[in-house]
Amino acid sequence: MSQARAASDQDIEHAAQVLLRGGLVAFPTETVYGLGADAEDPRAVARIYAAKGRPSNHPVIVHVAPEADLDYWTRDVPAQARALIDAFWPGPLTLILKRAPHVDAAVSGGQDSVGVRCPAHPVAQRLLRVFAALKGGHGGVAGPSANRFGHVSPTRAEHVLAEFPEQVAAGMPVLQGGPAEVGIESTILDLSRLQEGVGPVLLRPGHIRPEDIARVLGRLPSAPDAAAPRASGTLKAHYAPSTPLELVDRATLEALVVGVGLPAGSRCVVIGYTPRPLEMDPALTWQPVSADPAQYAHAIYSLMRELDGRGYTKILVEAPPRTPEWDAVNDRIGRAAAAFRPA
Repeated sequence: MSQARAASDQDIEHAAQVLLRGGLVAFPTETVYGLGADAEDPRAVARIYAAKGRPSNHPVIVHVAPEADLDYWTRDVPAQARALIDAFWPGPLTLILKRAPHVDAAVSGGQDSVGVRCPAHPVAQRLLRVFAALKGGHGGVAGPSANRFGHVSPTRAEHVLAEFPEQVAAGMPVLQGGPAEVGIESTILDLSRLQEGVGPVLLRPGHIRPEDIARVLGRLPSAPDAAAPRASGTLKAHYAPSTPLELVDRATLEALVVGVGLPAGSRCVVIGYTPRPLEMDPALTWQPVSADPAQYAHAIYSLMRELDGRGYTKILVEAPPRTPEWDAVNDRIGRAAAAFRPA
């Protein structure tokens, strides 16, 4: 937990009341911090999009309490979804299912599907339970990551405070919950087209891996196809710091370490998971990060935010291995780097 006190019952009650009035609330989950609004209030959901600068056709995820009735939010819930819920909820898995007719299309970017997740963080669960009680039992919180659209996702409350100073000054609650345990966004799995013979489809990799899903469903999810629904965090360029970021392979990195290819006057930092070279050009700083993919994922967003404020001309990221356990990390840093490549 961070040094700031964790959200109290009073904090959570106040935040739930803000949601009920159509306001925004930032809250912790085990993945990243979310920017939440009443999922059944289109005007409140629109405030999320406005605050983030998010395109209106880019869906958000509806967060629900552990005891929530999934049939309230979705329709035609397949047995595969029930099995995955039993295995992984509460946890970092978002399921894309057919949207119930009364749930406004604002949460799904106009699509007939909806992303639903039950977070594992205790503060998030307390908020969802209190809010659901205020709503008569069926409250859900639409909640993308609490950052400006396309920027690095927040993994600590202080990241949210820095990202949305105007909203905080206007009274937006930011619930404290310590550093996010997972550190990157949830796995997103499309089950909305099973009746059409399509799926399961992995739309975004995350902490729950395809092999984990296969152990429950008996098959690996397939890659996204052209007709796959749009989902949170799947645009080509995303999760980017303000400082230009570039992925570099080992050969390029070895040349840069000795000064070959470094622009004159540059001041670069390398995020490296291998041992620091014994000799290195003084224009480079080596920032070590764990070679374990789960620990790397836990640290990478916070590290990018920290390095973003140090005045470097470029952040160089040593490209991780192209192996399944690194898929989620490679997805996030690949999209971050894409933000700085020519179109």
